[in-house]
Parts: sequence; C-alpha cells; structure tokens
Amino acid sequence: MTAIVYIAAALAEIAGCFSFWMWLREGKPVWWIVPGIVSLIAFAWLLTLVDSAAAGRAYAAYGGVYVAASLVWLLAVEGVRPDRWDLIGAAVCIAGAGIILLGPRAA
Repeated sequence: MTAIVYIAAALAEIAGCFSFWMWLREGKPVWWIVPGIVSLIAFAWLLTLVDSAAAGRAYAAYGGVYVAASLVWLLAVEGVRPDRWDLIGAAVCIAGAGIILLGPRAA
C-alpha cells in the first residue's frame, strides 16, 4: 500500500508544481494554478496515509519515489527522454528509499 500512496503522491506533487511552472515560466493563464493547488493539497493528504512512526522518515523515503516519478513525467508529459545519468541517479534514489523503508529499526 505504501508504494501506491507514494506513487499517487508523486504524481499529485509533480502535476501541482507543473501547473505553476506552466503559469510562471510558459506564460499560461493564471487559472492554470487552480488544478495545481488542488493537486498539491492531494499530495500533502496522501503522504499522511503512509504507515510510519515518523513523518520525516516517510518524507525521506518518498523522495526517492518522487525522483523516479519525475523522470517518468519528463518522458510522458514533456516528451524528453531521460539520459543514462538521469536513470542512474533515479536508481540510486530508489535504492536509498528502499534502505530507509526496509532497514531494521531499534525497538
């Protein structure tokens, strides 16, 4: 369930930030931020669904998923193919997220 929540949160965060990017950087009308605000609210809510004793740990693990999802967005929405350095970096981030999520914790 955590992976699904992280993926949904990443898509919501990226979509929300992208709407602001399009408004501020690409000259889209100001109403573009309305779905962005809704997406960012959904992102914050989704992260509260992660089963974790500490918010900081949940956010840290989420970071790896966010990086990988951003590269999927890069390809699917922006039409830019990630290069090998993008993919290597994303793999390192996902590995780090896995270590944070699955590492043994002292009781």
